[in-house]
Amino acid sequence: MSGETGRLISETGVVPKKSKGQNFLTDGRVADRHVGYAGIRKDDKVLEVGPGLGILTSRLVEASDHVSCIELDEKLADYIEKEYGSRLDLIRGDAVKIPFPEFDVFVSNLPYSVSTPIIFKLLEHEFRTAVVMVQKEFADRMAADVGSTEYSRLTVNLFYRAECEVLETVPASRFNPRPKVDSALVRITPRKAPFEVLDEKTFFKVTEVAFNHRRKKIGTSLKSAGLVASKDGIPYADDRIEDLRPSEIGELADAVFLNVTKD
Repeated sequence: MSGETGRLISETGVVPKKSKGQNFLTDGRVADRHVGYAGIRKDDKVLEVGPGLGILTSRLVEASDHVSCIELDEKLADYIEKEYGSRLDLIRGDAVKIPFPEFDVFVSNLPYSVSTPIIFKLLEHEFRTAVVMVQKEFADRMAADVGSTEYSRLTVNLFYRAECEVLETVPASRFNPRPKVDSALVRITPRKAPFEVLDEKTFFKVTEVAFNHRRKKIGTSLKSAGLVASKDGIPYADDRIEDLRPSEIGELADAVFLNVTKD
């Protein structure tokens, strides 16, 4: 355990709870790189979800004059408030449920249990860049290739809205308590969608329904969900969603949208 994190655990009396996915980063060099990858400017509005004992927070407040943190755990929130005071805006609550403040840069070590909802929520906002620490298997899903077992709804939604780059693997030994798996740092950079769709809501819904039944033929999944009455005129109806590139899922969604509006 690094001196920094070990000292803080001793001083605060905080016992990391596995039930809450509390795995505190113990390597200051990794924290330095994590914050460095975000390219933060002094006037950037920075948002951190789950600051924990502040190993990233201490670096964020040096990089920016406008840092907001969302913390659910009362004891950790008390510590962050006492330690950083007016240097940041502390928001107490569940980041999955409460509104995000406005931000330019998102930097967080995300517990596995909330990684999916937080990433989907993140994608609903306008921002310049995000650098997140997630479990390695989750990072693999974020940047998976079509046809792989990791290819998922998350992959497609991310690809539609942003570039996603796995920056480095972080060994489990760099955390306290030590998790069972390694983690990874991932950078998300929003960009214009690389293909157009007629209706984004339909695109995301078709993606969700098809991946919820990824072993079924696409036409069967869409009919079961009531998105189409018939497979007629629906491309890739006899394929499985994991074999379609995001742009092909866009073609599929357009056909579904035209089918619905025609009816």
